[in-house]
Amino acid sequence: MSSSTFHYLLGLLEPLLDCRDPPRSPLPLSPHSRLAAGLLRLASGAPYDHISRLLGVPADAARFCARRLCRVLCTNFRFWLAFPASDADLDSVSVGFLPSLPNCCGAIVCARFEVGGGCAIAAQVVADASSRILGVATGFRGDRDDSEVLRSSSLYKRRVSAPRYLVGGGSYPLLPWLMVPFVDPRAGSSEEDFNAVHRSMCEPALRTVASLRNWGVLSRPIEEDAKMAAAFVGACSILHNVLLMREDYSALSEVGIMEDRLLNDRESGCLLEAFSEEALAIRRELTVKAKEIRGS
Repeated sequence: MSSSTFHYLLGLLEPLLDCRDPPRSPLPLSPHSRLAAGLLRLASGAPYDHISRLLGVPADAARFCARRLCRVLCTNFRFWLAFPASDADLDSVSVGFLPSLPNCCGAIVCARFEVGGGCAIAAQVVADASSRILGVATGFRGDRDDSEVLRSSSLYKRRVSAPRYLVGGGSYPLLPWLMVPFVDPRAGSSEEDFNAVHRSMCEPALRTVASLRNWGVLSRPIEEDAKMAAAFVGACSILHNVLLMREDYSALSEVGIMEDRLLNDRESGCLLEAFSEEALAIRRELTVKAKEIRGS
């Protein structure tokens, strides 16, 4: 994170970081130190006692600052993760995916983040073509499959309307508003062309997940409870968008093997789901366009 981005956040968050200190024990810390302690925990994943030694603050104060930062971001700045509501905003997202398939309003992927004790939480992420996060839903048990997480999220209830759609990997069901790849397409076929174009359109979401894992606190098992782990995911997602908005690309990362697997995973429950004729027809139409794109 650049110095200018840090001071931008400081100016934005200062009034909120130094309120609601622990009862009877206000923290003798400046807003600058509070933000530094919270960001250091997120960026490095360092234990609180290490942050304590590095910044010269009590370990309990470092923990409080990290939790307070997450609470402020996830409560007061959730709008930075709001899925586009208007047609104009959705069309703007679609333009970003061109010259690939038209009317795509985002790429969806579901990642797992380890929590201490051998557990994990699932985080559903929707990203635009620039890897900006359009929506995140987290806190689900990591053993729930991607389609279950989708159905439990507000995105499933709200969904997008035709002709708009999202693109997602093979662990998702084919829906009129969610296009997934063909299973085992024949070499040289139109279906293979569709899968290739579809894969390139999913790349921004994979890069987003790789970038989230680049935050130290999410790069290893999170030694906190599941609720706090979900708050870390939410806070890092908001900060990810802030960095992109500030044209600060220090946290962006390339897609790795772990993220690449997110598209290739298949879950039998999804493959056995009865596809609607509408969804099949939309994908057939897009398959024709994909062949034209690959042939040009």
